[in-house]
Amino acid sequence: MDGILGQLDSQAVWEEFLSHRLMKGRFTWSLFEDADAFVAEERYLPVARAWMAGGGPGIPERKRINKMGTGKKRTVYSFGPDETRVLKLVSWLLYRYDGRFCPNCYSFRRGLKASDAVFSLRKVLRGRRMWAYKLDIHDYFNSISIPVLLPILQELLADDPDLYRFFERMLSDDRALSGGELVRGPRGVMAGTPTAPFLADVYLMEVDRYFFESGVVYARYSDDIILFAPDRVSLEAHKAALLGFLARYRLEVNPDKERIYAPDEPFDFLGFKCLGNGIDIADATKRKMKDRIRRAARAINRWRHRKGLDATRAMKGLIRTFNNKFFEDDDPEALTWSRWFFPVINRTEGLREIDACLQQYIRFLATGRHTKANYRVRYADLKALGYRSLVHEYYRYRSCRATETSGK
Repeated sequence: MDGILGQLDSQAVWEEFLSHRLMKGRFTWSLFEDADAFVAEERYLPVARAWMAGGGPGIPERKRINKMGTGKKRTVYSFGPDETRVLKLVSWLLYRYDGRFCPNCYSFRRGLKASDAVFSLRKVLRGRRMWAYKLDIHDYFNSISIPVLLPILQELLADDPDLYRFFERMLSDDRALSGGELVRGPRGVMAGTPTAPFLADVYLMEVDRYFFESGVVYARYSDDIILFAPDRVSLEAHKAALLGFLARYRLEVNPDKERIYAPDEPFDFLGFKCLGNGIDIADATKRKMKDRIRRAARAINRWRHRKGLDATRAMKGLIRTFNNKFFEDDDPEALTWSRWFFPVINRTEGLREIDACLQQYIRFLATGRHTKANYRVRYADLKALGYRSLVHEYYRYRSCRATETSGK
């Protein structure tokens, strides 16, 4: 089997990669044309040959960006545009190791999605009264210990020592650029870079295998972990084992997202609320989105008054913001709400709550106050401004899916 670095200068490999991404819908037309030119003009060669000769990526840029649906910030890293493109090819070629991961690890796997984790749990739990323990690892990608990761990675990549040495060089470098200044410090596997998801799966392979071989109902999607047991005593034993592993791996649990669920109580996982066959949007997810709607509406209202703009323009601005968030994005790989939630949920209570909140704040922008007069803005008026109901779009999505299925 050829080493991965040895394939980075192959035009045929790049064209296969480009075709795969195009078939998977990972390109808008303009992005495809740009990527096609990058490959046709062999602009990947300088980076590929430098890495094949023993080099590594340059110094990444470190940024703090808004965390989706919250007012919090998260740290992400990015290399230069050409290096990022070559790293995307490396990430794609790394799927050759996909068979080494346990079936209970669902993140960034070939042919697996978040929905597979939820549906698998629903199937195995059907008719069983189980306790559950869920946790989230704090700042997982960036807090991975490189001295702990490297021996695990070396064993996994024993058949490709050149690739291991490339990762060793890249991960052992502690430099980053922040606001144009050079800073040093632990970077983990660098959230935001193309190979970070693969490395994050590798880091906890032992944990996944332990629970898989123990026959425990367990699922992991990156930093989100949930496990189940038939009684509280067994659950506490599994919890202690899991926390022991995380301590060994120098990882911290996010206390705000740690939870024990009793039998017959809905459990949350990956933003979904699950009970029996019913799958809805989790309460925490709804709360975050409603908070985001409130913040956006208040910001637009302040901007409107500063600029002396009319209410209609402000209302359209809020509608456009959340239409883009829920349904559309110029980046075909971005996880809009419809791409994440619609294929999984089979209940609409959560969608109705979010619809009601958004309608309330669109009407709020009509007057700048919460008043009964706002309801002079009828639902038909909202639609005329471009408003799209989550519930309506969900049922339209289901109808289209049913038509596609019946036509096969």
